[in-house]
Amino acid sequence: MAKTIHIAAISIPAFSHQASIIEFCKKLIHHHNHFHITIIFPTIDSPLQATLTLLKSLPSNITYTFLPPINKKSLPQNLSPAVQIQLAVSQSMPSFHTTISSLCSSSTTPPLVALITDPFANESLEVLKEFNLLSYIYFPPSAMTLSLFIHFPKLHEEISCEFRDHNEAIQIPGCVPIHGIDLPEHFQDRSSLAYDLILQRCKRFNLADGFLVNSFLKMEENTMKALEEHNDSVFLVGPIIQNGTSNETKVSDSDLECLKWLKNQSTNSVLFVSFGSGGTLSQEQVNELAFGLELSGQKFLWVLRVPSDSSNEAYLGAKNDDDPLNFLPKGFLERTKGQGLVVPNWAPQTQILSHGSIGAFLTHCGWNSVLESVVLGVPMIAWPLFAEQKINAVLLCDGVKVAMRLKFNEDGLVGRDEIAKVVKELMLDDEGNVIRERIEELRDAAIDALKEDGSSTLAICQFGNRLESNGTNL
Repeated sequence: MAKTIHIAAISIPAFSHQASIIEFCKKLIHHHNHFHITIIFPTIDSPLQATLTLLKSLPSNITYTFLPPINKKSLPQNLSPAVQIQLAVSQSMPSFHTTISSLCSSSTTPPLVALITDPFANESLEVLKEFNLLSYIYFPPSAMTLSLFIHFPKLHEEISCEFRDHNEAIQIPGCVPIHGIDLPEHFQDRSSLAYDLILQRCKRFNLADGFLVNSFLKMEENTMKALEEHNDSVFLVGPIIQNGTSNETKVSDSDLECLKWLKNQSTNSVLFVSFGSGGTLSQEQVNELAFGLELSGQKFLWVLRVPSDSSNEAYLGAKNDDDPLNFLPKGFLERTKGQGLVVPNWAPQTQILSHGSIGAFLTHCGWNSVLESVVLGVPMIAWPLFAEQKINAVLLCDGVKVAMRLKFNEDGLVGRDEIAKVVKELMLDDEGNVIRERIEELRDAAIDALKEDGSSTLAICQFGNRLESNGTNL
């Protein structure tokens, strides 16, 4: 009987990251069923309800523990959710140390072999210095973003001005050129705490023994080659996506109005509009989007949240009990009754994207949403809002060329005419057909990567074999 190999994993208090690492752990266990994984979750106030739902379906050889919660009121309230999360993780490191020490000395479980950490929890790599453990960073975003993070300390030294003011395109190893304005928001102000935190985290990447990236070879082959020159232990293990919803395993078509509505629409005729689990638009931008969809004349299914001047208002699970439909332009619902459907707050995204009536996806370019769209072969309209989403938009539009990107006007808005134009181009024009053909090829490659002999499956097995080899030497 194979020796049990015990691994720990740590995430951050953000559902998209927690969901991704949970799904990766399930895949690893599937291919190495004698492994045991303990997932460690720092928390802000309390565990996320959507994560608790996911944890109900874990196999018996994946266990989890929540670290003592950090009080959200103790965090600086004037900072973005992304920075608050990083500060909360920092405050959780003493309890993380206690947990790792306990797991290493436990007489009831096998000794730990390795730690898999989220990139935004990589202070854990410093904690590991006193333990004889392998360490890997599980990177939920793209390989392109990982290449940026690894090389960011060098860019910090080479470019002295703010990146948004840098005139020349920036060349990240193995990636399509990117303009400074498209670097993540926390890279944009050198005097800010957010910039200092991300620089510290990027400098710690060299402490890891290797990287597990939620991408696949066909999508980012050149980037993979560049990463391997930096570290020969890089594993592309994706696309890792959820196979259901964050709230339920599967929603019946008869249970939700949006799924019933889609049944009555023609093939590839509907534009799905959603900004992920955390994205929000201002009231003025909601108005422009509404008028743009109406002007396009195309069918649409729009998941709408209450407007906010913060683009990631919902990222930490902030709730607003107001009805989002009350914030639409006067008469919009009546005028578009036969054209579209607006759904408040939430809809089962993977089920919608897999529906035959969906012809395109207007997305904030969160990596989970991108991978879902790729796996299901749905062309995209890129509308990045925060985090690394602009980088994802560059990869989609300039790299693999499976999306069109919306342009902002001088007021910082995407205008209604721009929205209507791009929607019609993707849904009706020849260029849209070319993009559809490309993403269907990418979809096939993603499916191939996940087959038993596919590149991502082999990468997961190779990673597991490495841990097993180390574990048997203990």
